[in-house]
Amino acid sequence: DMIIGLLGILKAGGAYVPLDPAYPAPRLTFMMQDAQIKILLTQTDLLPNISAPETPTVCLDGDRAAIDQESAEPLEVLTDPANLAYIIYTSGSTGQPKGVMIAHQALVQYVMAAIDHFAITPDDRVLQFASLSFDTAAEEIYPCLLHGAALVLRADNLPDSIETFLDRCAAEGITVLDLPTAYWHSLMAELESISISFPPSLRLVILGGEAALPERLTTWQAKAPAHIRLVNTYGPTETTIVATRCDLTGVAAPESAAKVPIGQPIANTRVYVLDPCGRLVPVGVPGELYIGGAGLARGYLNRPALTAAAFVPDPFGQAGQRLYKTGDKVRYLPDGNLEFLGRVDQQVKIRGFRVELGEVEAVLRQYPAVREAVAIAQLDLTDHYRLVAYIVADETQISGLRDFLRERLPEYMVPSVIMPLEALPLSPNGKIDRRVLPTPEGVQRDLGAEFVPPETALEIQVAKIWSTILHVQQVGILDNFFDLGGDSLLATQVMNQVNRAFQVRLSVRSLIEQPTVADLALLIENTLIEELETATA
Repeated sequence: DMIIGLLGILKAGGAYVPLDPAYPAPRLTFMMQDAQIKILLTQTDLLPNISAPETPTVCLDGDRAAIDQESAEPLEVLTDPANLAYIIYTSGSTGQPKGVMIAHQALVQYVMAAIDHFAITPDDRVLQFASLSFDTAAEEIYPCLLHGAALVLRADNLPDSIETFLDRCAAEGITVLDLPTAYWHSLMAELESISISFPPSLRLVILGGEAALPERLTTWQAKAPAHIRLVNTYGPTETTIVATRCDLTGVAAPESAAKVPIGQPIANTRVYVLDPCGRLVPVGVPGELYIGGAGLARGYLNRPALTAAAFVPDPFGQAGQRLYKTGDKVRYLPDGNLEFLGRVDQQVKIRGFRVELGEVEAVLRQYPAVREAVAIAQLDLTDHYRLVAYIVADETQISGLRDFLRERLPEYMVPSVIMPLEALPLSPNGKIDRRVLPTPEGVQRDLGAEFVPPETALEIQVAKIWSTILHVQQVGILDNFFDLGGDSLLATQVMNQVNRAFQVRLSVRSLIEQPTVADLALLIENTLIEELETATA
């Protein structure tokens, strides 16, 4: 139904705005109002997720009979290349998400480049891994459908255990995987400890979303089949999915570079590395990356000032051409590839998701008991960045803070750790000094959770797995996995170990639905009993 909805919108000449049903209702309401949604396409079971009483709604399942009565004649083509194709909302520094406007010509130019770069053919079977709320989904859907390949939809948007995921890919005959770099990191971590069989059909793995780690590339080169091509990609939503790519097939991990290269510009794309004065910098010298070309977005919906600040005149191009000021710090390597070095502002990537720290801080300060708040991205012991929030508040009145945040922010924007301080550290000029914020020594039960130690052998083993992966010394049977700093990727690691330790095959959804040690241990026990009864019967 999702694919039918997309094609219907585009054929009718409209632009689509993805609304993730997992997002909090206030965020969805804001996006609908900001985008001035004229029609809501959905499914019957998703109607309770959003309140839009005045918006005409079409349920692609519930209204099927009425839809079938419509004409099947092809529609007149009303779309101009400059018309909008979609609007993707990304995190915004002001406390609300901002809509990035992508035109048909920008989408088409990237789709054609992707077909060429990734050698897509009608023999391919491409897995649709990404949520429609992120532009990577367009990279999976349109090159595939435009060139006769088969698009394989995931039955569940949750990442499964690595072994189960690869088994399913093998069963579906997947030839192309487009993975978030963070998920690939988890896959490589599993490769280091156990032997994993890649689908025999797999020929290409595409990475994107955040910087790839050299040590993970070393693991790939040592253990992945040599015939599987590996491509690292980079690109902000504002430049339509991907702006640069680097083919890593057979390339040894860099010994001195901080990150794996992000490569060189794709077709119809221009890149410049500039200093703060807008001058080109030499090879090896860090600067800010500016991107131009056919993939540039129109700008930010309803944000003319923000658009003017981010999309600037191109001093090296023809009159009227623009460059997108990415905020990413890069440098040219001697071989002509770009290396990503970090950010020049407070935007971060958490598991491949783009997060403006200002938006997280703004929502934290909306909580009545919080007087001051600051958020940072911190590298944990598993090589993943996590969000850590520091607040100045009355500790006796913040027991509902996490629930408050979950009602207003997507899951990936809720801090893994919330650390109360008596005061935020200040620099001599009176600004918050993020460099001297204390590093949390594990996850504190600072929100009033009761500690109940594990008792049964099963509870003790589950708690030990959690403790090892989350780097938490004490795990109680009533602790919520996600309140201890867990996320969907760490949940994948937990369930990999649980399945191997107890010889069961439980999905990541099991942990989401049973997020405490007590509940998960009970599920494992019941599963083992059912399997034993089935075997004896």
